[in-house]
Amino acid sequence: MMGVLNVTPDSFSDGGRYSDLDAAVAHGVQMWRDGADLVDVGGESTRPGADRVDAATEQARVVPVIRQLAAAGVPMSIDTTRAEVAAAALAAGVSMVNDVSGGLADPDMVRVVADAGCPWILMHWRDHSKRMYRLASYDDVVVDVRDELAERVDAAVAGGVSAERIVVDPGLGFAKTPAHNWQLLAHLDTLRGLGFPVLVGVSRKSFLGSLLAAPDGTPRPVDDREAASLAANLFAVDAGAWGIRVHEVRSTVDAVRAWCAARAGTAQ
Repeated sequence: MMGVLNVTPDSFSDGGRYSDLDAAVAHGVQMWRDGADLVDVGGESTRPGADRVDAATEQARVVPVIRQLAAAGVPMSIDTTRAEVAAAALAAGVSMVNDVSGGLADPDMVRVVADAGCPWILMHWRDHSKRMYRLASYDDVVVDVRDELAERVDAAVAGGVSAERIVVDPGLGFAKTPAHNWQLLAHLDTLRGLGFPVLVGVSRKSFLGSLLAAPDGTPRPVDDREAASLAANLFAVDAGAWGIRVHEVRSTVDAVRAWCAARAGTAQ
């Protein structure tokens, strides 16, 4: 269970809510207490159409939060596409790099991860937020995403990253239409066939808003997509996902515990 901690003013779900240091640290600690195995700290929004920030700004947002959460014993990952930010975050106390570009945005990322010997989440990605939807074209989205992820894995291993420390992510919502996202969710077994743990991030995303749109076509607001997020996350767990990335940790942990108990026929 990966809890999302956006230390940004413009993230699609909770932009600005945790941009203050004390608020960010308090929320990170609470997610951990609620059952998050990792708190995923990010300092640059990757919502559709988002503007980029410079590396210095991104680093200044995340490092103080990471230091305080590390002091509290909270396990963390860093959500970044920049090698220098990843290196600073690793030095400050994170244990995993979550790179939504799969190593494509910064060629030095592979060196940083290999030197650190840490796990690396490689997400399927085609371009930055302002341009990604121009590239939402596939012959077969499941096969194409699988093959492109395999290329990123090969590049990581060639750069010295241990295959045992690689996690893959289909990148739902990134250069994907709603139909693409549903097809990928329905065929997680194909992605698992690569032989690596699979992380799934569906929480509150726009394709859920489209699914739940009003009769006039208005998407369901971000803050009213939690039930759909829970359902999609449980589907991913049932399909064998290694991890799920969520905004609401406590309710998701509760749902997964109930699902596990029902599957096992006994409380865990």
